[in-house]
Amino acid sequence: MKQRGEKITCLTAYDASFSALIDKAGIDIMLVGDSLGMTIQGHSSTLPVTINDMAYHARCVNQARLRAFLVADLPFMTYSTPSNAAKNAAKLMQNGVQMVKLEGPRFETVSFLVAQGVPVCGHLGLLPQSINQLGSYGIQGKEPIAADKIMADAQGLEAAGAALLVLECVPALLAKTISASLKIPVIGIGAGVDCDGQVLVLQDMLGISIGKIPRFSKNFLQDAGNILASLQNYHQAVKQGQFPAAEHSF
Repeated sequence: MKQRGEKITCLTAYDASFSALIDKAGIDIMLVGDSLGMTIQGHSSTLPVTINDMAYHARCVNQARLRAFLVADLPFMTYSTPSNAAKNAAKLMQNGVQMVKLEGPRFETVSFLVAQGVPVCGHLGLLPQSINQLGSYGIQGKEPIAADKIMADAQGLEAAGAALLVLECVPALLAKTISASLKIPVIGIGAGVDCDGQVLVLQDMLGISIGKIPRFSKNFLQDAGNILASLQNYHQAVKQGQFPAAEHSF
């Protein structure tokens, strides 16, 4: 799809009912995100989510999935070593997951997983699992040194064998540069329209999240009339390069 210049659509999914709807709407990728810590469990961060939580929700999503590609997060501290990552990736893949996602420049871990036959998605920019170090959910890579670090990390993840990369909350120009420099697809969230694809948290784009909806999201249900139509509208807006607009970018 990247080679064809076709935008890639992705949404989070946590259960069978929404999995079926997202699949029917034509979304390319479903991400079982550790964001379920906030959206499903009501926590203030992703940190309390366990590997068993992720495996359970992945299994639920996979039960109703017919065609979308299925990715799931490795949660906090489940990939502290390559062998730990492999054990927990196996648990997710045995529940239907086709690719695992992990945060940060974990080059050795990515290489190890890929060598075991595990497809890996990287995640750079804002790293929600590092919230206690970051202090807040803010934009990353604004300063030249920080931007250069994200670029180098992106190239390092690709070299280590990552097949996909999520960029979260980075300046649109930086995301554009990274997307153009990598052969693998780059999926943005709060990273501008020039990424190879987009992902949103399902509850954010339906306007039903607990608390404030992030600036980079949009309520697609507001004008759609029903949930399936809102998912289809999001899918088309991304495919046509209409979302994210300038007001959803940094």
